[in-house]
Amino acid sequence: MALAKAIADHLDTPMAESEFKRFKDNEIFCEIKENVRGEDVFFIQSTSYPANDHLMELLIGIDALRRASARRITAVVPYYGYGRQDRKVGGRTPISAKLVANLITTAGADRVLTLELHAGQIQGFFDIPTDNLFSTPVLEKDIVANCADVSALMIVSPDVGGVVRARALANRLNADLAIVDKRREKAGVSEVMHIIGDVEGRDCILIDDIVDSGGTLCNAAEALLESGAKSVSAYITHAVLSNGAGKRIDDSKLKELVVTNSIDPTEHQRKCKKLRIVSVAPLIGDAIWRIANEQSVSSLFE
Repeated sequence: MALAKAIADHLDTPMAESEFKRFKDNEIFCEIKENVRGEDVFFIQSTSYPANDHLMELLIGIDALRRASARRITAVVPYYGYGRQDRKVGGRTPISAKLVANLITTAGADRVLTLELHAGQIQGFFDIPTDNLFSTPVLEKDIVANCADVSALMIVSPDVGGVVRARALANRLNADLAIVDKRREKAGVSEVMHIIGDVEGRDCILIDDIVDSGGTLCNAAEALLESGAKSVSAYITHAVLSNGAGKRIDDSKLKELVVTNSIDPTEHQRKCKKLRIVSVAPLIGDAIWRIANEQSVSSLFE
């Protein structure tokens, strides 16, 4: 993925050569082209669309490194697919986020480095050291660089579940916080109920970890403007953006959608005129350097 190359460039370290190919029946084959015996290896792979293919590439790559006698293998997963399935939502349903954690561990990873897990408790699904990075410093830097008056901002959580994430950014910016109260009738469909907080005349910034269909953001933007907001932008870590999301966002009342490059953008995502991408390569690169040199990762956010 492009992010891996950007991380390597940030660290001024060449990427190890490897080959992934598919047999005629679509089985995945991996070969590490360099000697990794006794090395501290960081294997970078987001498990985004196509999620199952990318997940298998991650698992097979880890297995290849383990069998090549790598000293330590860190699975760097900028976007942790299946992270939204972190609990049972009904009878006879899986907890797929835990299953994926088991698979990564069984494949032979010694530790995991990821970015903005959908739910922090997913760290507890792993029995190996797991570092969950936050995109807040990256988003904060971009907001300050592109906002004429930070004091006029209102940071908004698009749902109650994202309040902790939004509050962390609001505290760093010394900005006020509002919450969109919504009721989700079924997966992928959300209805905005009302706004908690006074947003009249404010430049609002919606903060969330994932944008998929874009429905929540578009509905929230409309509700905020109806409540008197001056403008509404959105800063999201993971741009899943399933088919049709780009057009939905372009047709919405959102001023801008800023996302990170944790997921390589698809062709239809690049056509989204309101989409802008900021890089998390320096953040992940610095975390990798600290892990490799046995230094604190959490100090990145102090």
